[in-house]
Amino acid sequence: MKKQAVALSEAAGCVFIYAVAVLLHYIYPLSRGSALSILLGAVNESVWEHTKIFSAAYLVWSVLQLCWLKVGFHRYVTVKCIGLYTLIGLIAGCYYAYTAFTGKSVLLVDILTSLAAVVLTQALTFLLETGDNRLADYFMPALMLLMLYYLMFFSFTAYPPKIELFRDPVSDTYGLPVGNLKND
Repeated sequence: MKKQAVALSEAAGCVFIYAVAVLLHYIYPLSRGSALSILLGAVNESVWEHTKIFSAAYLVWSVLQLCWLKVGFHRYVTVKCIGLYTLIGLIAGCYYAYTAFTGKSVLLVDILTSLAAVVLTQALTFLLETGDNRLADYFMPALMLLMLYYLMFFSFTAYPPKIELFRDPVSDTYGLPVGNLKND
């Protein structure tokens, strides 16, 4: 029964993560630059901001799922850490792989590859959670990697490194648009 519950939960996670990520893509302009939208939403069209919205949705789903499934905490954190890095790696990797050939971004391909990344990540976390392995032994490194990622997550929108991952291809700028912030 546990495998069925995990499978159902991971499948529901695909829908939840993708739907929330789409919402987070538009929350910054809709809220006119509120502080919460800066932290969780996409403030530009860079690859980083797109991985950020998916990882925020993934984190929310992971917390909800943990409450529902009642699984071992240390193993779960390790599994979800592996899933998080897989998700952001697939989204960025697929984008740079196909744009290396096309020379430009194609919206339909972006949508399909991000959807595939979510589905593949959820499938991987299902296999890891239900498999016979000792992932709980890696709790501390996983926790440190999660903390590192979320430190970058909250820092790099305001202070992005000047590398391609953080460049908005539409405006050819980095990070927050200047002059569009609401005083909260």
